[in-house]
Amino acid sequence: MWRSLLVLGIILSLINPLFSRSAQAQSALEVVPQDSEEPFAGEALCLPGVYLQEPDGCLALGPSTYLTGLAKKGFTFPVRALPAEVADPSASLLPYQYLKVTKGSIPTYGSLDDAIAHNRSGFIEAGMKYLVIYERVDTDFGTFYSLPSGYWIDGGEAEAACCIISGRFQGMAFRHPPRNSFGWILTTTPVYSAPGYASPQTGRELYRETLLQVYAVEQADNVKWAMIGIDEWVEDRVIARVTANPTPPEGVPGDRWIEVNLEEQVMLVYDQRQLVYATMISTGVEPFYTRPGVFQVYQKKDIETMRGSFEADRSDYYYLENVPWTMYFDEARALHGAYWHTLFGYPQSHGCVNLSPADARWLYAWAEQGEWVYVWDPSGLTPTDPSYYGAGGA
Repeated sequence: MWRSLLVLGIILSLINPLFSRSAQAQSALEVVPQDSEEPFAGEALCLPGVYLQEPDGCLALGPSTYLTGLAKKGFTFPVRALPAEVADPSASLLPYQYLKVTKGSIPTYGSLDDAIAHNRSGFIEAGMKYLVIYERVDTDFGTFYSLPSGYWIDGGEAEAACCIISGRFQGMAFRHPPRNSFGWILTTTPVYSAPGYASPQTGRELYRETLLQVYAVEQADNVKWAMIGIDEWVEDRVIARVTANPTPPEGVPGDRWIEVNLEEQVMLVYDQRQLVYATMISTGVEPFYTRPGVFQVYQKKDIETMRGSFEADRSDYYYLENVPWTMYFDEARALHGAYWHTLFGYPQSHGCVNLSPADARWLYAWAEQGEWVYVWDPSGLTPTDPSYYGAGGA
């Protein structure tokens, strides 16, 4: 009998540790409550995708975290294009031929015969001159041009460059509000794989007027960098960047207004508090700044001849015929088409807001007299004291 009890004791001593280890293992497999700080480590990873809300039943880690971070910046796969298009590709064509006069002051004549005989009736003074050609006549005595004023000039005396055709740049009309910032490249620039000059370049270059989206902006090497794609960054300063703000500026009572951003050199147009158009512009160069403030369009003119000078010696004199789609909003400062340059995105004017002819045509058709114009400089560098400003000009 005692031998049977001894065997039973040995068997029980061997089984008890097995039960103990089994209980410990069961404890280790218990699910951590949902409201605990750490999720259950054995839960499956979510499939690669975007999870803007915390998912149930999987862990949004790894690729999901990366993709979700990009999506929060507005970057998704496939990449979504801007909800916009060029309004009218033919709008850049103007019904005029312009003559760029490269000489100083030039004589004018009352008729073709007077021009051939050099019987002068007046002159156009030295300075930047763009004249509209009504007629070109080639004679044995040279080439002559008639002007809208009825006067004639001698092409040889004028040393004219015939015939100026306006640039083709045009902004974008929007169907829906953009999801993130965007802009146009101002000058040829390399693309970096990360913010900072020490980052490797991708080998890709972007050229002037390239339209791109901006998903993030970071600081590196004391410079702002813009993320334009996956592992693609460029200096923010080479982008004329648009950031829409559908809230009416202080002083604008309605739901329609034109925003002129002096720092970025862009114009934004809002209707029903939504961005409907955006483009690059050229505003006043120092010291002929475009004045910040809130204004209203007080006159619209299909075409306008602009002339003037601001320096005492009149060295900055300009004479510009048939300036298209002009809308005055602040004394002599106006929004208008500019056919004499294509360097939009940089200050160029005597205070006016220069637009490409196509952009000016679109704006002229959209705007009514009395439209609100909001001019501001986010950098704060443009003078705001009204006593600093004169009447302004083209």
